[in-house]
Amino acid sequence: MAKLRVHTDRIEVHLTAAEKSLALRSDDLVVQRDDIRSATITDDPWIWIRGIRRRGTEIPLVVAVGVWKYHGGSDFVIVKGKRPAVVLELAAGEFTRIILSTNHAGELIDRLKITATPDVAD
Repeated sequence: MAKLRVHTDRIEVHLTAAEKSLALRSDDLVVQRDDIRSATITDDPWIWIRGIRRRGTEIPLVVAVGVWKYHGGSDFVIVKGKRPAVVLELAAGEFTRIILSTNHAGELIDRLKITATPDVAD
């Protein structure tokens, strides 16, 4: 599972080797905190995936990793099974949204609210 590092100025999504392979991507994601417009917890991340897969891997309701293109931009998706997820709406950058399965969704949202303390979540 991707590792999230929450810093005062940015969020880093460190992909595992398998996730990089499935996403056809060689580098990790870095999102500036100022670019995050909203963060939402969802119990069903599959309904948040929009558009068509441009680059990556999908087995419906099992795994979706990669870039999904829609008429307004691109989303980066790391969804696994029926795990809860966090949906980050972004104002600028490479992606419009990041949809990320995590067992620590609530903890991640809490850490995003705190701007002074860097922490790590899975």
